[in-house]
Amino acid sequence: MKYGLSFFPTDFTIRFDELARAAEAHGFDSLLIAEHTHIPASRLTVPASGMRDLPPQYSHTLDPFVALAAAAAVTKTLKLGTGVCLVIERDPIITAKEVASLDLLSNGRFIFGVGAGWNQEEMENHGTEFKSRRRLMRERIEAMKAIWTQDEPAYRGKFVNFDPIWCYPKPVQKPWPPIIMGGQAPAAMRAAIAYADGWMPTVRGDAFFSKLGEFRELLNQSSDPKTLSIGAYYEPSGNLDQDRRALAKFADAEIDYVSSWVPPESRDKVLANVEAWSRLIEH
Repeated sequence: MKYGLSFFPTDFTIRFDELARAAEAHGFDSLLIAEHTHIPASRLTVPASGMRDLPPQYSHTLDPFVALAAAAAVTKTLKLGTGVCLVIERDPIITAKEVASLDLLSNGRFIFGVGAGWNQEEMENHGTEFKSRRRLMRERIEAMKAIWTQDEPAYRGKFVNFDPIWCYPKPVQKPWPPIIMGGQAPAAMRAAIAYADGWMPTVRGDAFFSKLGEFRELLNQSSDPKTLSIGAYYEPSGNLDQDRRALAKFADAEIDYVSSWVPPESRDKVLANVEAWSRLIEH
């Protein structure tokens, strides 16, 4: 099992390039970052965690591709990715170019974590309807796959339409960087099986393992069973013994990787957290 870190890079936390250097130096496999273009000042929807008053990092998050490009420039082996990119709020042609450019500049180290999002008001500001967001996401990802793999891609769908285009560069990783679907809902599981390369939910506590069983059953029942990577975002408890036991349970479940959330704090607090986790995964 591989170990990574997840983070909300902001204008008040540690510089993201410094965090990336620390993650690589301490032997972590990957560093993933969240995305929110903005948070509407007035909203009704709440995340799965139930937090109605969101912490400030949600509205202060840096653009993921700019932040990851800075991290790629100061690292050599660390995998860098989105966890998750809100494809439902992004133009697919521009996003395809950003993904391919970052994969090229990082020498094939990009991980494309994607998700359908939960903030209805946020996505509506981008012209996306909540009820059709998953169909929109699928078309945008399918269109990006065409752009990454074809010399003159074109796409015809309900939400995405363009005639043949020339769009370079192409990604270093073939046929494209791994697409990892976030989300614990059955619809997210089905999407991962249908058109992604892996599944990585945010599920707290032992609820993850029931979701894992559900996902593996859906995968076994699919008409085209395939090998998908399985990961988990982990919210540390703050108790090292408890966290060590949690990581052992993930390993026993034979998942591929765990990404621990690093608190969105100042430089010293973040580096101390990375140091503590590096010692934890060594045992």
